[in-house]
Amino acid sequence: MPEERALVFPCRGAALVGILSLPAPGSTPSPRGVLVVVGGSQYRAGSHRQFTLLARDMAAAGIPALRFDYRGMGDSEGELQDFEGAGDDLRAAIDRFVLEVPGMSEVVLWGLCDGASAAAMYAPQDARVAGLVLLNPWVRTEEGAARATIKHYYRDRLFDARLWKKVVSGRFDVKDSVRSLWTNVGKAFGSGVPTGETQTDAQPAPLPERMLAALDSFKGRALVVLGGADLTAQEFADLSSRPGAWQRLLDAPRFTRQRIDKADHTFSRRPWQDQVSSWTREWLRSW
Repeated sequence: MPEERALVFPCRGAALVGILSLPAPGSTPSPRGVLVVVGGSQYRAGSHRQFTLLARDMAAAGIPALRFDYRGMGDSEGELQDFEGAGDDLRAAIDRFVLEVPGMSEVVLWGLCDGASAAAMYAPQDARVAGLVLLNPWVRTEEGAARATIKHYYRDRLFDARLWKKVVSGRFDVKDSVRSLWTNVGKAFGSGVPTGETQTDAQPAPLPERMLAALDSFKGRALVVLGGADLTAQEFADLSSRPGAWQRLLDAPRFTRQRIDKADHTFSRRPWQDQVSSWTREWLRSW
């Protein structure tokens, strides 16, 4: 059985807590390890224990894996960090990871949602990071979310038998639905700048542009996995479906893309989790 080891390590005066999963004693660990980057309000176990199961699966395949809590999350100390402020946490985790596994020469960052975005934006800063596994990456803008909702949610609803049962029974709120659709149309085809504001050079670039710049400057390999039933994933997929910089980037040989058609945002069913884990193992062994 793989070995698991609890770790406590410092990050800017706060103690971070992690769990290291190692191949069985006596076996030779892979020189490439996986650091799981949490997303949203999750901690090191992940939704439906996905991160725990993934780390153990990696270790059983001979691949060291570390999952940990950001500052302010789970059992870690410090002030809560958002995904764009997690760089110090990631560096501290990698420092301890390579210390605990002396034969490991490179690290792959594995993240879900804004954990994937945190990983992508950090990767170009650290030469030890050789690869990225990005699940349903967060590239949210009001305009992008509205376009994804119109394109995917409303279209799917038209073919949903439950909708038409509500219509026939008189339980469907037409006014509310039309109002919601009209709001999304306004956001989808607006300027992308909140009402009453003007885009200036002092304002940061939109998140998709910052993500694009980070992934373009990162020269390692990346595996992108999208859930077909997730609007966050659809917003990311829509970026690459339009001709331009995103499409050129993701079509590069160093990017591998996979999709599970009916999977939700957190890949909540065990077969979906197992598929993601299998793709991760195969991809890691392919280069």
